[in-house]
Amino acid sequence: MSTPENTTSTPGTAFEDIAWAVPFCSEGANCFRFGRDGDGRAYIGTTGSAAYVTDSAEALRALIAAVKAGAADHLLA
Repeated sequence: MSTPENTTSTPGTAFEDIAWAVPFCSEGANCFRFGRDGDGRAYIGTTGSAAYVTDSAEALRALIAAVKAGAADHLLA
């Protein structure tokens, strides 16, 4: 990720303060959701869990592109 602010824990934004989009579900039971807070930070998480990853929207776009291209398959194991 691009900044030292990325985290997988709550970075001071309450989970309820994140505007979550409708979950995207791929094959099987893999459902992900994307969200933004009032300060413009982007979030990605799985459904059924309060855990999430946050960073800039550009950094999360790059992560998603890498996963789709197969360059990050080792992260999914």
